[in-house]
Amino acid sequence: MTKPIKRVFLIVLDSFGIGALPDAAEYGDEGSNTLGAVLKSRRLYIPTMRSLGLFNIAMTPKRGVGSPLACFGAMAEKSKGKDTTIGHWELSGVVSPRPLPTYPNGFPKELLDEFEKAVGRGWLCNMPYSGTEVIKDYGREHLETGKYIVYTSADSVFQIAAHEEKIPLAELYDACEKARTLLQGEHGVGRVIARPFLDKDGEFYRTGNRHDYSLLPPSETMLDRISGSGLDVVSIGKIVDIFCGRGITRSIKTKNNSEGMAALTKVQSEDFEGLCFANLVDFDMVYGHRNDIDGYATALSEFDEWLALFLTDMREGDTVIITADHGCDPATPSTDHSREYAPLLVFGGVNGGVDLGVRESFGDVAATVCEMLGVSGDGFGESFYQAIKNVE
Repeated sequence: MTKPIKRVFLIVLDSFGIGALPDAAEYGDEGSNTLGAVLKSRRLYIPTMRSLGLFNIAMTPKRGVGSPLACFGAMAEKSKGKDTTIGHWELSGVVSPRPLPTYPNGFPKELLDEFEKAVGRGWLCNMPYSGTEVIKDYGREHLETGKYIVYTSADSVFQIAAHEEKIPLAELYDACEKARTLLQGEHGVGRVIARPFLDKDGEFYRTGNRHDYSLLPPSETMLDRISGSGLDVVSIGKIVDIFCGRGITRSIKTKNNSEGMAALTKVQSEDFEGLCFANLVDFDMVYGHRNDIDGYATALSEFDEWLALFLTDMREGDTVIITADHGCDPATPSTDHSREYAPLLVFGGVNGGVDLGVRESFGDVAATVCEMLGVSGDGFGESFYQAIKNVE
């Protein structure tokens, strides 16, 4: 008899890729390896993930442990793209055969004319830019003119930056909602992102009041099926934004990894049945995009220390799945996402030590989570639950 799984904690370490996918060169990411880069830092200390089997994954560069506690493997991204939206959609069972639009030369003038008319303010920049550099270069002009700083990246994003004391957050968020309405169809970018900032001693810095406005997933996700069956779907961090709230029964907003881990600990202590889906954003937003290898290593070490306690407090019927949505190699000249394999670690309520190999799609997570919770996962991917289930 199979022991029932009552609660699944799906934790996405945002951008924690473990090596370039075979088609990485098509995206300018040949040789990218986020884990490989972070392993060069002396600040990396992750004994918990090592004990689970992180380095037992075939493509990782270190020797694994003799008896890994978790099931382990790697996942290729079947969708075309390497951004947050497409990565999370595929984890939830939606494969995107075409990449979302990107704008390496900036957005068309006619689109920005519509935006300016809708929001009542002009714009600055309109180029791919680092988020920290763009406010450094355009922050002063923004304060003088009141124009929004509009920029993009290698990803499918329309980003709007504004100083919180020049333009109130409510007005910035309203501008993002209007931009989201405009950016549909041909110009349907994955996310419109509010990027508020402040200054201190003449230096501009981004605040934690970011807000994402995503496209609706084009089809049903595991969140829809799980919540539709009467189970709970608790989101932590930007998951609620990525899915526009659809299929989520309760959301907890967080600004950083610390708040995300604290929220996971709190939800773990509560009584719910279903899925808790969390994104820990700092790996990507604070360290990957800023090419901060030591910072990334420190953040992973802090997560690993927290994870040890989280695993100790798991209940019977709990399963935790740790993975990623793409890479963001901090050792490459690029500050953008990288096309990489995602790690896969599954612990609790299953037989540990099973090598899950290299999965063909992130969608295998959706199929597996659904089967664990007794919900149909047809069409999402290939479930690996039968290979790892704990039988009495």
